[in-house]
Amino acid sequence: MTKLLITGGAGFIGSTLVRWLLSPDAALERTQLDLRSLVVLDALTYAGNRANLDPVCNHPLLRFVHGDITDAVLVERLFREEEINAVIHLAAESHVDRSIDDPAPFIKTNVEGTCRLLETARRLWPRGAPHRFLHVSTDEVFGTLEPGQPSFSETTPYAPNSPYAASKAAADHLARAYHRTYGLNILTSNCSNNYGPCQFPEKLIPLMILNALEGKPLPVYGDGGQIRDWLYVDDHARALVAVLLCGTPGEIYTLGGGPQLTNLEIVRMICAGLEKRRPCARGAYADLITSVPDRPGHDRRYAIDSSRAHRELGWSPRETLASGLDRTLDWYLANRPWCDAITQATYRRQRLGLG
Repeated sequence: MTKLLITGGAGFIGSTLVRWLLSPDAALERTQLDLRSLVVLDALTYAGNRANLDPVCNHPLLRFVHGDITDAVLVERLFREEEINAVIHLAAESHVDRSIDDPAPFIKTNVEGTCRLLETARRLWPRGAPHRFLHVSTDEVFGTLEPGQPSFSETTPYAPNSPYAASKAAADHLARAYHRTYGLNILTSNCSNNYGPCQFPEKLIPLMILNALEGKPLPVYGDGGQIRDWLYVDDHARALVAVLLCGTPGEIYTLGGGPQLTNLEIVRMICAGLEKRRPCARGAYADLITSVPDRPGHDRRYAIDSSRAHRELGWSPRETLASGLDRTLDWYLANRPWCDAITQATYRRQRLGLG
């Protein structure tokens, strides 16, 4: 019987995972897990949104807890009260620009918070128990790729280039150490750039969509030639459950969507998609594209080799970039109240000096 804790479950990826796992589409996976309860722990910082869970808020398996993964008392109480025997750890500070401005919150959440969860599991889970802990990480821990270099894989050496990436790399190493030293059934996944509904609007794709609709500049770093691998968020959710169910403890699984496009190409695709759905009132959306100074230490290229996940887990993305982007554009056009609420909340937090 699985009693699952999902940290960061009100965020973009976490809430997608929760909604999917409690949907009719995941009936088989719930049966395979023998899912008896699902606890979401989220601090509801700027990127967490309780409304993301509204479609499943009354589901009998779901319990939401507002709290921080660095709160030792709370974490231990949840593990004990809910008899947690599986964790999908998604809670993280994840925006590179914010980490450049102030690395401290990234160390606190990504390193100290991960250590708190691992330590609680170590103390409360009997040694040798089949309990599972899936630590969700990023491809940014591997650094940058030059043109023609092979894609990142499970054996790629770590070379983080931003405070965010360094904090996630530290968390990955802690997860590995708790498996090797204490025998916890740790699994780690490293994913490429996610996109889709409910993504916080400071990320590239939703930022470009909302700025374009409001007639604002579409800021592109430098020459826009940074190459990224894009993974639709629903496909990532399915992959995480596959790793939890079928992954080998102590192993890493790299998860990517496949297509590699430059940021400028992605922005132009967004502009073209919006023109078909809601033509620009003045000129063309592409006219709003504006080059801005590049961020310090900006990685030039990411790409993911997902062959191990395909081979061992039977997972592969269902959405192409074109179909996933279509679904994303349609969602943002149909859910402007959600976007407006996020924007207003962010403005209020900035006025209060909360980030």
